[in-house]
Amino acid sequence: MTELAAPPVEERTGVKRISHWIGGRLVAGESGRSGPVYNPATGRQTGDVDFATAEEVDKAVQAAKTAFATWRQMSLAKRAELFFAIRELVHERREEAAKLLTQEHGKVLSDAIGEVTRGLEVIEFCCGLPTLLKSEYSEQASTGVDVYSIRQPLGVVAGITPFNFPAMVPMWMWAPALATAELLKEAGVPDGVFNVVMGDKVAVDAVLEHPDIQAVSFVGSTPIANYVYETATSKGKRCQALGGAKNHMIVLPDADIDMAADAAVSAAYGSAGERCMAVSQVVAVGDVAQPLIDAIKQRIPNVKVGDGMDPSSEMGPLVTREHRDRVASYVENAPGEGATVLVDGREDAPENGFFLKPSLLDNVRPGMKSYEDEIFGPVLGVARVDTYEEAVGLVNDNPYGNGTAIFTRDGGAARRFQFEVQAGMVGINVPIPVPVAYYSFGGWKASLFGDRHIYGPEGIDFYTRGKVVTSRWPDPATSKVDLGFPQTR
Repeated sequence: MTELAAPPVEERTGVKRISHWIGGRLVAGESGRSGPVYNPATGRQTGDVDFATAEEVDKAVQAAKTAFATWRQMSLAKRAELFFAIRELVHERREEAAKLLTQEHGKVLSDAIGEVTRGLEVIEFCCGLPTLLKSEYSEQASTGVDVYSIRQPLGVVAGITPFNFPAMVPMWMWAPALATAELLKEAGVPDGVFNVVMGDKVAVDAVLEHPDIQAVSFVGSTPIANYVYETATSKGKRCQALGGAKNHMIVLPDADIDMAADAAVSAAYGSAGERCMAVSQVVAVGDVAQPLIDAIKQRIPNVKVGDGMDPSSEMGPLVTREHRDRVASYVENAPGEGATVLVDGREDAPENGFFLKPSLLDNVRPGMKSYEDEIFGPVLGVARVDTYEEAVGLVNDNPYGNGTAIFTRDGGAARRFQFEVQAGMVGINVPIPVPVAYYSFGGWKASLFGDRHIYGPEGIDFYTRGKVVTSRWPDPATSKVDLGFPQTR
């Protein structure tokens, strides 16, 4: 392992230093700036992330640019072989990776393993690169003229990833574009093909403005997604920027109450609500409201909150103290806005770490902050409406359009819903409709800036560009050189 350019942080502060990965080796940051990493279950700082300068971002870009020339010439068969090797290494070490996620993010181990597994599915999809990059061919499109298409890589591309899925979301990006850097190196990926630079706005702006970066993928909040998209595209780059969400789950009067209640609890409180596909708003139609609320309320005490490494824990802490306090403020302020607090997650929450237990709000309506904002925590709101049309109107009037779901036994209502609702991902009796890896993930409206969703077929399209070749060759029989063909008269 290459020695770091500066004394490790653990020698000075007792915490682990997390440095950049550039050109196939660890490179310590030189900016003098860093960000803390906590174990959210204890509240103790365990790491320190180097923040990059624009110059350090450029070093990563130049390493990738240099590696691209060789990587571009590697055959599809060899690249597919590499992805199979990567798949095996990720599969073998998924539990090890999951434990790191739990220690640094707080999600329970089962959620962390699920995250790695979903990222692994994208790697498996990309093992089919020779098929995914197959082109089309039209023989004799005109007399003596053939036309065919090819897809070629863009060059250096960048991904800006969020805290809540530190393994899965990067896999969504680097797998289709081309986890840990050392693992890829062990699999045989050439140095410089994959680089990791940590940072804040300084590093992000350097990525967005760098002339050698051809495309940028981003996952995060809507205001930042908008900023990333506008800045990147103004510099002539492709950009897919996935933003925030306010995912509604509509429950019709004919729904299976137990199924809907189980779904609401798991979708709202899983991963402590820190996921863009979390259900944060239930819309109860007609007289289903009270039975549904009673069923949800009955289940909440059974959600075991604790250290994510405890296999019996179903929900862990939030990522930082500041975020925990912000989420708790929605519960505190709900009565003043006219909502009813049915379950207060601030009560009896573990004192150590950044814990907030599941909370449930009733009578939540548009105009309230608990309805309008993406809370990104274990707070579930319930809105009561009289009709299906009102319920769909709430979803369609919301500025976000990431995911939505409907619970019903009526196939006709479900079919109508899937066409009428304005969202990119729709679940029918499925609360979190994250697509499998061979489809693409992405929302509508303020949940996505750009015209391509992430991973799947649209991910392949995003990181490549098409070229159409039109060719005409003279008939060899007319050649002045004798090639052995019968001469035409």
